[in-house]
Amino acid sequence: MDLEIKDLRVLVTAGANGIGRAIVEAFVREGARVHTCDVDENALQALRKSHPAVTSSICDVARRDQVTALFDDAHKALGGLDCLVNNAGIAGPTGRIEDINPEDWDRCLEIDLTGQFNCARLAIPHLRKSTNASMMNVSSLAGKTGFAMRAPYAAAKWGVIGFTKSAAIELGPDGIRVNALLPGLVAGDRQRRVLEAKSQARGISFKQMEAMAFSYTSIKEYVTPEQLADLVVFTASPRGRTISGQSLAVCGDTNMLG
Repeated sequence: MDLEIKDLRVLVTAGANGIGRAIVEAFVREGARVHTCDVDENALQALRKSHPAVTSSICDVARRDQVTALFDDAHKALGGLDCLVNNAGIAGPTGRIEDINPEDWDRCLEIDLTGQFNCARLAIPHLRKSTNASMMNVSSLAGKTGFAMRAPYAAAKWGVIGFTKSAAIELGPDGIRVNALLPGLVAGDRQRRVLEAKSQARGISFKQMEAMAFSYTSIKEYVTPEQLADLVVFTASPRGRTISGQSLAVCGDTNMLG
């Protein structure tokens, strides 16, 4: 299927690892031009070696000065912008609300929610000039169901959905579509670390924690980063031109996060 996005100008935040890297690679395969950023310099160097056409910057999306520099770099590299993928995020702390360090709460919301605002506000003037403009904000199924012992993360991801819906209403008249991506249990080191932290907090084994997580899921297998990337690329293509304001879950019908 030709998605008709050759030379689409795309900025993906946190694109050197995990879901972000899968999204970068999916866009590249379809002929898009991609700029990305990350806080991991070593991962960015590895990405540059494997994908020399992908330009990149070091950026912490919670730092507005660094986000400004990122958009300067992206504009120089791409000459404009058709798609922003707000992927940057952290897992945040695991623990009961009364035990969470307030600084850990602040840092989680600064990156997972405010970081998306920091990028969106600078992207919008560029997106208004595009004839195929879109924004995908990475939320989580935790932003729909809640997530015990992960309150900062869940709160931020609920906020992403509210931000997305508001932006979709606001920007629709400008021809900019805005959606949220809600991954479920995603294969990879980050999900493993989350389950390990929760198993330790509950005093059970990793296998027991993993079984509990999948007990709430109809399709009992991990989502792959590539599946998420495929959906992101489709919604950024002209074939997704009327998909906006949606919370798009790729989760195997997960009804609860334990």
